[in-house]
Amino acid sequence: MKILFCSDGSGQAENAVRFGALIAAACRAETSILGIVEKHGQEDALLQALRRAQDILKGFHLNAELIIRAGRPVREIVNRTRETRYDLVVIGAVRNGARGPLWMSARAYKIIESVEPPVLAVIGERTRLRRILLCTGGTPQANATVQFTGDIARQVGATIRLLHVVAEPPAVYANLIKSEEDTGQLLESNSVLGRSLCHQKQLLEDMGVPGEVHVRHGLVLSELLAELRQTDYDLVVSGSSPVGGKLRAYAMGNVTREIVNRAELPVLVVRSGTQRGRGVGNLVAHLLHGPRGASKPQAS
Repeated sequence: MKILFCSDGSGQAENAVRFGALIAAACRAETSILGIVEKHGQEDALLQALRRAQDILKGFHLNAELIIRAGRPVREIVNRTRETRYDLVVIGAVRNGARGPLWMSARAYKIIESVEPPVLAVIGERTRLRRILLCTGGTPQANATVQFTGDIARQVGATIRLLHVVAEPPAVYANLIKSEEDTGQLLESNSVLGRSLCHQKQLLEDMGVPGEVHVRHGLVLSELLAELRQTDYDLVVSGSSPVGGKLRAYAMGNVTREIVNRAELPVLVVRSGTQRGRGVGNLVAHLLHGPRGASKPQAS
């Protein structure tokens, strides 16, 4: 596995390095730290910050390559990920007070939507990775996200809850899904949704990852945020879909965007169309070599 840590020299960037190091150390990943100089005269301060980040990784027995570039941060990060294959990009993310207390910075959005590898946006400060919430649309396209996240969970010793929100149950589910306690009935049913969720749970079990399926009912975003408030998760995972164009870009969709925007914990955005990468990234590519259906951009 190969991980790129992106630093602007801020304290939040150091928080991102600390959290990302939990994954990097467990996966014995190759690590690089990329810093971008935006204005003349910032070189010395940035170099000092990158060395602090390098020392953080050394504390996890990781030797990181330092890379310094000048230019616009998003463009330089995108260029680096096109030049070198990475399985994961780690960034520090902060709120932009000018757009309201719950608005993520435009730069974080742009990085998530522009680079090809999955992106871990670290919000706040976390020092552990034990419980993961994975938002699944219950479709086959989510299998790659489950596999990618499952491999990380296996390495770090974390558990995963697969969360599916039923916004407006179709008539066929009307008697089957009446409350959150009916999750077991859904998994035992022969419905398309039930079979898909069972398969995703089985993927985790086959990897030796403790996992469970949880179904909530109501408005998708409201239920996702309620789940995050009610349980102390260390990481939330959602998906993004590729959009057209010669140079691939990704659309987060409304739900994923709002998770990134409102969550008070690290968010991992996994691609549902990635075919690059090594290590863990190969799992995603392998699962996506077969026929693809239409994916839902709002969640994997």
